[in-house]
Amino acid sequence: MDNTHSQAGRKSFQIRLQHMVDRLRSDIMHGAYSPGELLPSEMKLAEQFHLSNKSVRKGLDMLVGEGLIVKVDRVGSRVTDNASRASVSLSFGYSASIERDFGLSSLLEDFHSLHPSIRVKEVPLRSTTDYMSTVKEYMENDLLDAFTLNNLDFQHIVDNSCADMLEPLTLDTQLYRFTQEAFVHDHRLLTKPVIFSPIVLAYNRSHFHQSNVPEPDGSWKWDDVVAHAAALTIPGKRHGLYFYLLSDNRWPALLLQSGMRFEPETDGSFRLNGTRLMESIRLSKELIDNRNIYPRYLSENSDDVNELFAQGKVSMILTTYMAINDFKDSNLNYDVSPLPYIYEPRSLLNVIGAAVSRNSKQKEAAMLLIDYLGSPRAQTIIREKTLSIPALKQAAETPLEPSLSMNGMNRPSRFFMFRETMSSYRMHRDLNLSMASFNALRSLLKQYWSDLIDEQTLCDQATDLLRLS
Repeated sequence: MDNTHSQAGRKSFQIRLQHMVDRLRSDIMHGAYSPGELLPSEMKLAEQFHLSNKSVRKGLDMLVGEGLIVKVDRVGSRVTDNASRASVSLSFGYSASIERDFGLSSLLEDFHSLHPSIRVKEVPLRSTTDYMSTVKEYMENDLLDAFTLNNLDFQHIVDNSCADMLEPLTLDTQLYRFTQEAFVHDHRLLTKPVIFSPIVLAYNRSHFHQSNVPEPDGSWKWDDVVAHAAALTIPGKRHGLYFYLLSDNRWPALLLQSGMRFEPETDGSFRLNGTRLMESIRLSKELIDNRNIYPRYLSENSDDVNELFAQGKVSMILTTYMAINDFKDSNLNYDVSPLPYIYEPRSLLNVIGAAVSRNSKQKEAAMLLIDYLGSPRAQTIIREKTLSIPALKQAAETPLEPSLSMNGMNRPSRFFMFRETMSSYRMHRDLNLSMASFNALRSLLKQYWSDLIDEQTLCDQATDLLRLS
């Protein structure tokens, strides 16, 4: 008993001491203390961080060893003239959801504790046009050393002959193979996978129990969804199903379930009419047009879908493990199930990774950051602090410590379902469309879903579109 308390006390002391060192180091490197300026006295630091004077001196000695401060007898601890030069500034760009998806703040704080001489400058990239065009512009102007991207962004880079802008990386056999395959071009790994997710069905368990509807499982087809969504719908209160169809991580999922690719006939023409692809497209329209189950809500993105789900206004949504991080601090009674299917159980895979600009002037530091994000240490932090699935197999599949699994995070009970459905994973590129054709088809489908063109016109224009591709 006494030994247990002693160990707990030492651990608490170490945490407080490390916190003091990390805080002072960060303040020095970010200019809170200028070169030549004195740090607070040992007594004030002891009071601030609840440490003994002896412990404070130990922490200050660590900063002396890093060249950030010098101790002056009877004066105090003075910031060195080269303290600001001791750090390497690294620009890291990322899309709007990455803080949520990675738990980015925790990762960067931990990275800085390991590499105190590297200062990571966060560059949120909130493009109003398209993300990769913004990334390319930033790289061309030496404004990014590293950045995040997903597998569809990577296809954009490859199709636009920009792969040489990325620094080749080393394959890691500990990462799921399919996550690395998403970022390989010309036999080179150009992006380090960090997290991944299939598209899944999330559902409100309370709604299912109240309506006496069986919870979904891997055998569900879309006919089952429609039938049960109708039973879950309460007019004026909630609808049974909702998803943001226009998301590039939603509408392709149904096309992939056709089991077909966009491939020309022997004469070079392409026929959409009468194919499983057309049946999948027709199904997507039937779902969103079904006012018995699907609300007439003008969503702008998938965040709107999550908000309605959290409010209990819809019972089932199509989502990802990354997106359900929006529910991790809630008391929502929900769970996840495999994506319902048409012909074949297939789900669209979304992989998010990080890459290094080949023109980076801080390439060594950028590589350290990228390697860290794929390391067991960082991947374990992602597993513990988020609901995202780490790309490192061991981190993804190892059960959490009881203390962590009970830390108040609202985890779905079927979290590990992703392991049993990996054979169903497919990527956008499995549709065999270039990015130009992909975007053109999306625009054409928007007209069809909006009743601006009929099915025959869609098929005729798709034939013309793919003949020109």
